[in-house]
Amino acid sequence: MATIAPPSPTTTAFPTALVEACLVAELTEAVRAFARIKGTPLPATPAQIRIMPVQIDSIVCVDILCAVEPVLGGIELPETVVKAGGYGSIDSAVKNMLPRIEKEWKKRNGVTP
Repeated sequence: MATIAPPSPTTTAFPTALVEACLVAELTEAVRAFARIKGTPLPATPAQIRIMPVQIDSIVCVDILCAVEPVLGGIELPETVVKAGGYGSIDSAVKNMLPRIEKEWKKRNGVTP
């Protein structure tokens, strides 16, 4: 009699590039909206917008998590992935939140570091 082994579990890698692209797009849109309201001119290129000094409130970042959740398969992210007090640029927000989001994703998917 043959023994049939269960299929080996498939491990999906964290979608770093997709999450980063989503964060950058959402944060850029928020910064553009604030600039329109305040009448503040923005740099010409997206790369310059990412590094320009601008206060991004933590509440805005928590709202942006809702856009990231579908990229992660619907995992609900806790507010704790966002640093209290906000960020000083889009790049600083992404650099801080991305590893925290990945940690939550790994926790929810049973991936050990």
